[in-house]
Amino acid sequence: MIAKIGKGSNMYGAILYNQQKVEKENGAVLLLNKIPDTVDGRYSVAYFNKCFEPYLSANIKTEKTVRHISLNPDPKDEVSDEQFTEMAQEYMERMGYGNQPYIVFKHTDIDRTHIHIVSTCVGIDGKKIPDDYDHPRSMAVCRDLETKYNLHKATEQEQKQTDKIFKKVEQQKGDIKSQMASVVRHLPKYYQYTSIGTYNALLSFLNITAEEIKGERNGEPIHGLVYFALNDKGEKVSNPFKASLFGKHAGVNGLQRHFGQSKEKMKTNPARSVLKNAVELAIHTTDSEKEFKKQLAEQNIQTVVRRNNSGRIYGITFIDNGSCTVWNGSQLDRNLSANLFNDWWNNGNKPELKAQDSPVSNTDPIDNQPTKDLFEFITQEHSHSSDLGLFSLLPQAQGEDYEE
Repeated sequence: MIAKIGKGSNMYGAILYNQQKVEKENGAVLLLNKIPDTVDGRYSVAYFNKCFEPYLSANIKTEKTVRHISLNPDPKDEVSDEQFTEMAQEYMERMGYGNQPYIVFKHTDIDRTHIHIVSTCVGIDGKKIPDDYDHPRSMAVCRDLETKYNLHKATEQEQKQTDKIFKKVEQQKGDIKSQMASVVRHLPKYYQYTSIGTYNALLSFLNITAEEIKGERNGEPIHGLVYFALNDKGEKVSNPFKASLFGKHAGVNGLQRHFGQSKEKMKTNPARSVLKNAVELAIHTTDSEKEFKKQLAEQNIQTVVRRNNSGRIYGITFIDNGSCTVWNGSQLDRNLSANLFNDWWNNGNKPELKAQDSPVSNTDPIDNQPTKDLFEFITQEHSHSSDLGLFSLLPQAQGEDYEE
């Protein structure tokens, strides 16, 4: 099972992403923790958002208040709703969020049925719940859940990420050839990529680029590769190095074999659906290219954007260092192509994210008061904090229209 922990500041966007799945009948709400149910058991984005308001209003100085976690069993695992609920509860308890409000959504829109958990890292007292070393702790919990529920083990690649730590080429250190060799010779052993474009996207993060050379010599066609070192601005800072200097895997023929092998492996790689979810969520919960890249980077996902001389985006690639795979946006989903990001970041047209009309959101909020008093869901020891936004839960006291 693979877990992804997203940290952001847009609670509404995180809820909207999941609730849209429910309203399109590609998802369901499995569990509400510290959140009151409604009279008819139906919910809106605005309703869920208001239930988190006391915690967000109490926030003292935490910048990224939202936690959005996905738990992804292997596609071959058959997990019941009851098991998903139990796994979510145990995971949140062991990660320190057992007493926090959270919503567990099940997603069924892809072949890998999985759950998303939306919560906040801010307690009702306004203090942040410690999240030091949360990624290794999360991996340990997942390994235990795999054993407890007899799930397929995540691959060694996913568990350990990468055994090899690749270092960027640095011109000032000298001996550029040796620095490049330590990357180029070993990269195919660890990463899967399917084209020269995705290969170069990966190399660019290590200050290297590869260029194809085509021509004729003595009437015979020539097709080869040369490598250059780059600086942090992406500018060439070395003479070209022949691919043959770095071994048979670095040349055209070796790369073509690797591309073919990667295509076959990536067809069934479960990392694709997990990465697609992370990218879609980032679209919902960020407002700029910088925020988008930063949110994914915190999940060990790097974004490479390719622009032409006029600034138009013609390519976007995602490097998932957790699974050691490299994907073009269109490989994840045809709707995640470069055109979407060009229209958003260059033309200011963010993808349409309005919530679907629903019976709950179309009625007066007062008709959907929870069956229990909202204040019963807030621990009694913090009752003195009622001046920190608790009354914003009442529709008449909230001046901001969250649906709008």
